[in-house]
Amino acid sequence: MTLAQLQQIIRDMYGSKDGARGAEGTFMWFMEEVGELSAALRGGTHDERVLEFADVLAWLATLANIAGVDLEEAMARKYGAGCPGCGQTPCRCGTAAKP
Repeated sequence: MTLAQLQQIIRDMYGSKDGARGAEGTFMWFMEEVGELSAALRGGTHDERVLEFADVLAWLATLANIAGVDLEEAMARKYGAGCPGCGQTPCRCGTAAKP
Protein backbone atom coordinates (compact mmCIF):
# COMPACT_ATOMS: atom_id res chain seq x y z
CA MET A 1 0.00 0.00 0.00
CA THR A 2 1.34 3.44 -0.90
CA LEU A 3 0.91 6.52 1.24
CA ALA A 4 -1.52 7.88 -1.36
CA GLN A 5 -3.58 4.68 -1.13
CA LEU A 6 -3.53 4.88 2.66
CA GLN A 7 -4.77 8.47 2.61
CA GLN A 8 -7.54 7.54 0.17
CA ILE A 9 -8.67 4.55 2.24
CA ILE A 10 -8.81 6.71 5.38
CA ARG A 11 -10.60 9.50 3.46
CA ASP A 12 -13.18 7.05 2.07
CA MET A 13 -13.72 5.36 5.44
CA TYR A 14 -13.76 8.35 7.78
CA GLY A 15 -13.63 11.54 5.72
CA SER A 16 -16.96 13.01 6.79
CA LYS A 17 -16.36 12.27 10.49
CA ASP A 18 -12.81 13.62 10.27
CA GLY A 19 -13.93 16.82 8.59
CA ALA A 20 -16.58 17.41 11.25
CA ARG A 21 -14.08 16.76 14.07
CA GLY A 22 -11.52 19.15 12.60
CA ALA A 23 -7.78 19.40 13.03
CA GLU A 24 -7.75 20.14 16.75
CA GLY A 25 -9.93 17.20 17.77
CA THR A 26 -8.13 14.91 15.36
CA PHE A 27 -4.76 15.96 16.71
CA MET A 28 -5.87 14.99 20.21
CA TRP A 29 -6.85 11.50 18.98
CA PHE A 30 -3.50 11.25 17.19
CA MET A 31 -1.63 12.11 20.40
CA GLU A 32 -3.63 9.52 22.33
CA GLU A 33 -2.57 6.88 19.81
CA VAL A 34 1.07 7.99 20.09
CA GLY A 35 0.77 7.46 23.84
CA GLU A 36 -0.65 3.99 23.30
CA LEU A 37 2.23 3.21 20.93
CA SER A 38 4.66 4.39 23.59
CA ALA A 39 3.14 1.99 26.10
CA ALA A 40 3.22 -0.88 23.60
CA LEU A 41 6.89 -0.20 22.83
CA ARG A 42 7.73 -0.28 26.52
CA GLY A 43 5.89 -3.41 27.49
CA GLY A 44 3.46 -4.65 24.91
CA THR A 45 3.48 -7.71 22.73
CA HIS A 46 4.56 -7.65 19.10
CA ASP A 47 0.92 -7.83 18.01
CA GLU A 48 0.04 -4.83 20.20
CA ARG A 49 2.93 -2.84 18.68
CA VAL A 50 1.78 -3.75 15.16
CA LEU A 51 -1.74 -2.50 15.84
CA GLU A 52 -0.57 0.70 17.56
CA PHE A 53 1.78 1.55 14.68
CA ALA A 54 -1.18 1.11 12.33
CA ASP A 55 -3.35 3.39 14.47
CA VAL A 56 -0.69 6.11 14.61
CA LEU A 57 -0.19 5.97 10.84
CA ALA A 58 -3.95 6.07 10.22
CA TRP A 59 -4.40 9.13 12.45
CA LEU A 60 -1.41 10.83 10.78
CA ALA A 61 -3.05 10.20 7.40
CA THR A 62 -6.27 11.67 8.80
CA LEU A 63 -4.46 14.82 9.90
CA ALA A 64 -2.78 15.11 6.52
CA ASN A 65 -6.15 14.75 4.78
CA ILE A 66 -7.70 17.47 6.93
CA ALA A 67 -4.71 19.77 6.31
CA GLY A 68 -4.68 19.07 2.56
CA VAL A 69 -1.19 17.55 2.66
CA ASP A 70 -0.20 14.76 0.29
CA LEU A 71 2.05 12.52 2.40
CA GLU A 72 3.84 11.03 -0.62
CA GLU A 73 4.72 14.51 -1.87
CA ALA A 74 5.78 15.62 1.61
CA MET A 75 8.09 12.63 2.09
CA ALA A 76 9.59 12.99 -1.38
CA ARG A 77 10.28 16.69 -0.84
CA LYS A 78 11.80 16.22 2.62
CA TYR A 79 13.63 12.87 2.31
CA GLY A 80 13.68 12.01 -1.40
CA ALA A 81 17.20 13.32 -1.98
CA GLY A 82 18.73 11.89 1.21
CA CYS A 83 19.08 13.19 4.73
CA PRO A 84 17.64 16.73 4.99
CA GLY A 85 20.67 17.75 7.08
CA CYS A 86 23.62 16.40 5.13
CA GLY A 87 22.00 15.25 1.88
CA GLN A 88 23.54 11.78 2.19
CA THR A 89 22.15 8.24 2.28
CA PRO A 90 22.99 6.87 4.77
CA CYS A 91 22.99 9.98 6.93
CA ARG A 92 26.46 11.30 7.79
CA CYS A 93 25.31 13.91 10.33
CA GLY A 94 27.10 13.76 13.67
CA THR A 95 25.46 11.76 16.44
CA ALA A 96 24.45 14.95 18.28
CA ALA A 97 22.74 16.38 15.21
CA LYS A 98 19.11 15.80 14.32
CA PRO A 99 18.08 13.51 12.58
